[in-house]
Amino acid sequence: MEKPINGKCPCRTQSWYIVLISFLIWFSLFYLYSSSITFGKMGDSFLGNNRTGFVGSSESSLHDVVKNETGNASYVNDVKIEDNKGKAIDETENDRKPIKFYIDRDIDIDRLIALLMADDNETETFETISGKILEEEFRNVRDDLPTIKGRREAKSSKRRGRIKPVEAVAAATTIPKKVEQVVPQPRTQNMVKPQEPKPQNVVKPEPDPSPCLGRYIFVHDIPRKFNQDLLDNCQSLSSWTDMCESALNLGLGPPLPCNEKLYSKTGWFSTNQFLLEVIFHNSMKQYQCLTNDPMVASAIYVPYYAGLDVGRYLWGPIGYRRDHDAMELVKWLAGRPEWKNTWGRDHFLVAGRINWDFRRDLKNVSDWGNGLLTYPESKNMTMLVIESSPWNNIDFAIPYPTYFHPSRDDDVFQWQNRMRELKRRFLFSFGGARRPNRDECIRNEIIDQCLVSRKRCRFLECDQTQRCYKPENLMKLFQSSIFCLQPPGNSYTRRSIFDSILAGCVPVFFHPGSAYVQYLWHFPKDYTKYSVLIPASAVKSGEVNIEQLLQRIPRDKEQQ
Repeated sequence: MEKPINGKCPCRTQSWYIVLISFLIWFSLFYLYSSSITFGKMGDSFLGNNRTGFVGSSESSLHDVVKNETGNASYVNDVKIEDNKGKAIDETENDRKPIKFYIDRDIDIDRLIALLMADDNETETFETISGKILEEEFRNVRDDLPTIKGRREAKSSKRRGRIKPVEAVAAATTIPKKVEQVVPQPRTQNMVKPQEPKPQNVVKPEPDPSPCLGRYIFVHDIPRKFNQDLLDNCQSLSSWTDMCESALNLGLGPPLPCNEKLYSKTGWFSTNQFLLEVIFHNSMKQYQCLTNDPMVASAIYVPYYAGLDVGRYLWGPIGYRRDHDAMELVKWLAGRPEWKNTWGRDHFLVAGRINWDFRRDLKNVSDWGNGLLTYPESKNMTMLVIESSPWNNIDFAIPYPTYFHPSRDDDVFQWQNRMRELKRRFLFSFGGARRPNRDECIRNEIIDQCLVSRKRCRFLECDQTQRCYKPENLMKLFQSSIFCLQPPGNSYTRRSIFDSILAGCVPVFFHPGSAYVQYLWHFPKDYTKYSVLIPASAVKSGEVNIEQLLQRIPRDKEQQ
């Protein structure tokens, strides 16, 4: 046997090489095995990402470390699935495969919440390496999801320059609708399975059955000097009429004496037309849809007795006094919070006078009336008057008050039937006085034609005896006539229009402004159904004979 050169046997050297190589191979295998365990604990297994590339790179994952409620640090991986080019993968339903998430025993519960939020109707598969997720915990998390989500988002939003974990996972993770569900095993065998929550019946709110919906009215509590103090000083309201007597019975006046030939048994009062605002105010106090909340009100009523206020100074020499209280009221309203909500566009008031009593030019102190309807603030309000202006859109006409104030519908029906059955002696009639100083007035021609037709026309002259102001005289006149002539007086309208309609007498107008452009809320649009129109110019020139024209109207037309 040949002795080695270095004194060592060659076979021993080869044995050491073999041992070294074996150790390196064993170390490599151990390293690879340890690496796979580490990725599995972090939730980034090769199995879970075998179709997305290696998700551990900084370009395809967002890795965040948060603290759970106990203060322990937990790893939360917010996975964003992309291809190698950085574009999100678009898959169809058939291409999708179940994703298995490897969750450690101590993993942050927010990871589970994010997966639950991905799709509430989908199911998920959970597998663990070092432990199992209990079914009870799964259900508790699902029940407490809204609370945990809000607390978690509030905590996450404080991090600067980072994406919220729950939002990132919910947006980037796609959970298939149909996957093989693995039911987690409970820790103990005696654990009771929680019951499924019963679906609650959702009761839809019913609409408000209140009959006042859209009809609520708020009434301003204005200072007494604008309404009640005027009635307390009623003797100063007029120099010719006892307004204190007219203000009785809430503005209706004293009751009329019993006369069953002229009136019905109840509901008749000697009512003054200028007390309309008082009557309306007292009626509003009994309105069933009043409210103390101006925010729910459809309209706001201002109980200012504007007609009684200005009527005290219409014939006085001092013009500025007619505007004093009106300006004070507007100033008071403008300072109220109810006014500032709509700047007065939902406010309204009522006056028992014509609109021209409130349209004085403020530059002309000696002119008629006051300037209530010309103030800048008043132009936002609505005013209800007994005669409106066709050229303005803030005042609207409402009927004059009459002597009849029924309290029941049956009282109205009985009165109507009674008027239909009356036998009327005269074809037409007129009650009024001449206007000798007004050339444009046609009253002189009307009276002359009536006096010529004595057998067919009845004339009630309003002289110094004040016969026209007695209700019984007017009711006798109208109840005995088929047609009642209603020419313009001091203005286009007259209270006599409504007194004649009350008595069943057909009104005859000589100007459209007397009714057709006034009481749009109350009269039919077809004026031929309730009235007759004769042009004033034709009467003035003598071209039309009133008696002959009215005789040509068919009898059945009169009775309609």
